Amino acid sequence: MSKPVRVRFAPSPTGALHIGGVRTALFNYLFAKKNNGTFYLRIEDTDQTRFVPGAEAYIMEALEWLGIAPDETIGKNEKFGPYKQSERKEIYKQYADQLINSGWAYYAFDTAEALDALRKEKEANKETFIYNWETRTKLSNSLTLSKEEVENKINNGEDYVIRFKIHDPSEGSHGTISTTDLIRGHVSFKKELLDDKVLFKSDGMPTYHLANIVDDHLMETSHVIRGEEWLPSLPLHISMYRAFGWNAPEFAHLPLILKPVGNGKLSKRDGDKLGFPVFPLEWKTEEGTSMGYRENGFFPEAVVNFLALLGWNDGTEQELFSLEELVAKFDLNRVNKSGAKFDPEKNKWFNHQYLITKEDTELAELFKVELDKKGISTSLDITRIVSLVKERANFVTELYDLADYFFVAPTSYDEKASKNWKEETPALMQQVITEFNKIEDFTSLNIETLLKEWMTTNEIGMGKVMQPLRLSLVGALKGPHLFDIIEMIGKEESVKRIEKAIATL
Repeated sequence: MSKPVRVRFAPSPTGALHIGGVRTALFNYLFAKKNNGTFYLRIEDTDQTRFVPGAEAYIMEALEWLGIAPDETIGKNEKFGPYKQSERKEIYKQYADQLINSGWAYYAFDTAEALDALRKEKEANKETFIYNWETRTKLSNSLTLSKEEVENKINNGEDYVIRFKIHDPSEGSHGTISTTDLIRGHVSFKKELLDDKVLFKSDGMPTYHLANIVDDHLMETSHVIRGEEWLPSLPLHISMYRAFGWNAPEFAHLPLILKPVGNGKLSKRDGDKLGFPVFPLEWKTEEGTSMGYRENGFFPEAVVNFLALLGWNDGTEQELFSLEELVAKFDLNRVNKSGAKFDPEKNKWFNHQYLITKEDTELAELFKVELDKKGISTSLDITRIVSLVKERANFVTELYDLADYFFVAPTSYDEKASKNWKEETPALMQQVITEFNKIEDFTSLNIETLLKEWMTTNEIGMGKVMQPLRLSLVGALKGPHLFDIIEMIGKEESVKRIEKAIATL
């Protein structure tokens, strides 16, 4: 690559950051780090009508939590600042004027009512109105008005917009705009189907298209890696670079993240309906609270790993990657063109993989927070308990349901499992108590050895003792190795629970 790699994530602060946007940020981050480049964050807030308070801070916090914080952004290494478009608005007018002066753009004075009437007229004829090379010559703009008329309208304060002249009929009514996309290869667009987009509004604010191109140029962006939904804007953006006489960055359009069921782009509604988050952090509005990955117990590294494999793979069967491994292996040539279906169960599987490989001491600290929330204090070895049950958990929040019997004696017994409680069971359980009381070294291995010797000597079948014993201690036929449970809760508590089961069952 001839020039230094500089890539950006440029969200609009219009609400919570969707998981699709997170993946775009992630792929930009991976590409930058792979190529010893810079990943920067720019806030694109030119549309103030859609601005949502708190959204900007939310975006920053989400990227920090995921471990993919930008190298440059608002208040951090501001080499090309400001990094907020609303603070750059003085910059854009001169570039809009430059396009006017070079003949690549023009003033348009058409009112919203006039354009709406034209749309309805076309609809009545089952046609579509497009402000383009064909219609612009019949409308109110600086291509049809005299220079004096244009100046008078502007001086009189009439509303106007500046439109980009995407296609000049003098070049022929047909033709294409072509380029190479790093993911999709050769792409081309028919000129006559393109419309003259608005670049600048009379309120002094640029539209996305102008601000985006100018900022990418001034901030020396080398590659634009963005979602597939921006592909229709590509011919306009390429044309604008040519109009300014600037070298365009290289473009790569990422595939969509699709719904788990059916077709279409993954939405918040899909998450609400199927019970999984589509935002990295919880998002609260007057309408309610939307789930967040962080608050739902996902580890950030599991979210990153899962998202990286939505539309990309390294060509092997490997599924678990650290962030460092992702950086080392990431290649835009391995990004798929087709959409990637979101799988909530696979999402949980990734979290499970990261949970079981974490140190028990780290999980114990997280689990203690959950116990504190429930008002449970204990002298038991929480680290040991975690080690016994974590293989069955997807989330730290699930550990208590898997280990509640360590802290609280059962108050009821699984009805199906209670069928293992036979007529002779109370007498056998009473004998187990007697055997327990004889044991001085009350450790898992010793308890197991001595109890099994007793069963063998007295020719008692394992099933007759083991299942009722587990039911007595746990309340169900679940849990890790039975003798580990017995050691953990201790002799006194074990005896007490067996006596309660005898009295209850």
